[in-house]
Amino acid sequence: MNDHIYLYLALALMLCLLISKLMKVVKLPNVTGYLIVGLVFGPYCLKVIPGDTLDTLSFIPEIALGFIAFSIGAEFRISFLKKVGKSPVIIAVLEAFGAVLVVDLVLILTGQDAAFSVVLGAIAAATAPAATLMVVRQYKAKGPVTDTLLPVVALDDAAALMFFGLSVALARAIESEGGFSVVNTVLVPLAEIFGALGIGAVLGMVMVLLCKWFTGRGNRLAITIAFILATIGICDILGWSQLLACMMLSAVFCNFSKASETVFELTDRLTPPLFMLFFFLSGAALDLSILPKVGLVGGLYVIMRVAGKMLGAFAGAKISKAPAVVQKYLGLTLVPQAGVAIGLATTAMSVVPQYGPQIRTIILCGTVIYELTGPVITKLALKKAGEIA
Repeated sequence: MNDHIYLYLALALMLCLLISKLMKVVKLPNVTGYLIVGLVFGPYCLKVIPGDTLDTLSFIPEIALGFIAFSIGAEFRISFLKKVGKSPVIIAVLEAFGAVLVVDLVLILTGQDAAFSVVLGAIAAATAPAATLMVVRQYKAKGPVTDTLLPVVALDDAAALMFFGLSVALARAIESEGGFSVVNTVLVPLAEIFGALGIGAVLGMVMVLLCKWFTGRGNRLAITIAFILATIGICDILGWSQLLACMMLSAVFCNFSKASETVFELTDRLTPPLFMLFFFLSGAALDLSILPKVGLVGGLYVIMRVAGKMLGAFAGAKISKAPAVVQKYLGLTLVPQAGVAIGLATTAMSVVPQYGPQIRTIILCGTVIYELTGPVITKLALKKAGEIA
């Protein structure tokens, strides 16, 4: 079957391109179409793409996630953080933490395994900015909620990666034979997080130096790809968070290199086909037969994540003394979830492999629900806030 792997890749890209046209007609995010078409043509529906091909192509989601984390790190430009002030940062951290905390508590209190609950809860922090920004631009929303929303969604995934890194290390400690020892539950997670951040920082500074030496656009693109792959590879060997490391790689690079704007422009042009394949393969891996087994847990996740986001956003807005309209409506604009969440679900396969298929199915199904309802809820929230005519 793998003799036809190049044909499968070509087919996947063409199907994604075609479905994107349909998504524009029905006014839904492209990612929803990529997931659906992957599901339909995958091994659990029409079986056009066989299961062993998915195994062979498993490196693509890992690389795609590295590029996603690299793009998120660019939001940590010091000039940007100074411009937006403390309010969006506080809100982004607390709304992400609120989703994690609420989902964790509800799942554990309903009798779910602790490691499973911690990993699934960590993924709840991620928010997909694309659908939200689409609504803002389409209806030309203006006002305090919109002004706060844009930097919050930019910072959200970075906060989500941080919480995921901590949660993954905690889940590994829970699963280890040592149980809840201080070393397993505190020191090991901290070592993994700071180790990943340290690797990203060191490679980021080396990347800055190389981009001074090599000035051609093609050379700088090659350097970027090489360093993202190297970061992924080193963290894979050490068992540390590739996401945090790639995020730090980007954060250091964008703050210390004058070539950062050019590099990010180049990577933005490179990544669309990679992301298409990422979402297509994620949809193809969705096993609908698992749905009856995850029905209750999946329902709790979908509802409690939104509740946690709303509570966290309200608390963050209250603490940072944001306008009352921001406190009331911002949480409703943070419903969509897509790329980073799917990537984190893929990472979870190696953290708690016994629950991997269940977690991935919950996240993929939740993504479809959130991407279908999120833009509508965002529009209603902004209209209630008086920011859409």
